[in-house]
Amino acid sequence: MIEKGQVVPQFQVKVFKAGLTVQVGQAYQVTLPASAKPTMKAQAIDLDVIFEDKDILVINKPVGLVVHPGAGNPDQTLMNALIAHCPNIAGVGGVQRPGLVHRLDKDTSGLLVVAKSDRAYKSLVRQLKSRKLSREYLGLVKGKVEAKGTVDAPIGRHASARKKMAVRAETGKNAVTHFHTLLSNEEASLLHLKLETGRTHQIRVHMDFIHHPILGDRVYGKGSDKADRQMLHAFRLSLQHPRTGITKSYTALPPKDFLVCVKALGFKAPAWKKLVWETKKSKTKED
Repeated sequence: MIEKGQVVPQFQVKVFKAGLTVQVGQAYQVTLPASAKPTMKAQAIDLDVIFEDKDILVINKPVGLVVHPGAGNPDQTLMNALIAHCPNIAGVGGVQRPGLVHRLDKDTSGLLVVAKSDRAYKSLVRQLKSRKLSREYLGLVKGKVEAKGTVDAPIGRHASARKKMAVRAETGKNAVTHFHTLLSNEEASLLHLKLETGRTHQIRVHMDFIHHPILGDRVYGKGSDKADRQMLHAFRLSLQHPRTGITKSYTALPPKDFLVCVKALGFKAPAWKKLVWETKKSKTKED
């Protein structure tokens, strides 16, 4: 906008450029450009809607569904389905990923909240930054994991494999993952996990960092004969409703392949709906 002359200072300045620090009392005239029209096409794809009103939409994303278009996935994504389901979402929060506040990997199942209005989008983004938007996961990991812990290790782009993330002590961004062990044996463990931050591939990177990669993860682990995909499920989502301010909690039970894997490992599935996150912080820390 500055380069196109749409931001004009109302005071004398020798050089006006993007790096100029704005001072208290200065006035600028800003001409807003016309809203860009979304180019993403609507596609009728079945959605598992957990909750919907005029402000938000909570979706239970299935395994294999990509969240938004990208390299190798130009369409048939959750975004295409959302535009077909609620056309007014186009342009909310931007035209590239309308309404999207957070995301899940293609092979991670579970809950996503989507904003249906600019007001809801701004509220949810604020909640995500202030950690009022709570996300809990269920994960099957390799090996026996003791009681509970916290992985506090910064994450950044992998030094050589650019499509991967990694723990980067010097250049990474703050990343914290808490976990409780629900069931375990020598082969694997079932974990209840909670994100304090939301970095790309955070849980997968952190579990690999402590030498307990997500079962079936071929990127950060070595795969598994008991899992055809990474056994990670976004289990519970809690947030303040953007309009009412009332805190709401939504739960999605693990999909069939997750349950089959739990059984194959010799575990008896817990009462999923009764799982409650313990608020007391763990003293264990990996860094």
